[in-house]
Amino acid sequence: MEHSIEDTSTTTLDQDTEQRKREATVLAKKIEALEASKQKLLGEELESCSSSELHELEGKIEQSLRSIRARKYHLLKEQIAKLKVTESSLVKENALLREKCKLLPQIPSAASKEFPPRSTLGQRTEVETELRIGCPGRGTHGMSSHLYTNQ
Repeated sequence: MEHSIEDTSTTTLDQDTEQRKREATVLAKKIEALEASKQKLLGEELESCSSSELHELEGKIEQSLRSIRARKYHLLKEQIAKLKVTESSLVKENALLREKCKLLPQIPSAASKEFPPRSTLGQRTEVETELRIGCPGRGTHGMSSHLYTNQ
């Protein structure tokens, strides 16, 4: 009886091994077919393809492109929506900052000290000038005083 149990066990093990080998062979063939399909989809190794196979391949590629473009459109649409929300937020923040700037006291800048305010440009100003002719230390000749008017 021991002999038949071992024979049955060995037979079952052999059958299991054979089954695994067949499965491995089937999987290897599927991998080869997938690799060949991948190569064709990439536009490589097309020499062996018939006209109908090329037409079928073209249809698959066009369908893939439609799917890719639809996904890309969807992502861009989402991105635009997010950017519009960001823009709206920044516009509001900018308006608040402008209002805050209006409420701050005006601090004169260095540029405003160099140039007179625009409101005084049209007003009349008088300046006294003096002209001295001669070499320094030797005296002056013809000293005169003029009144200059700016309008």
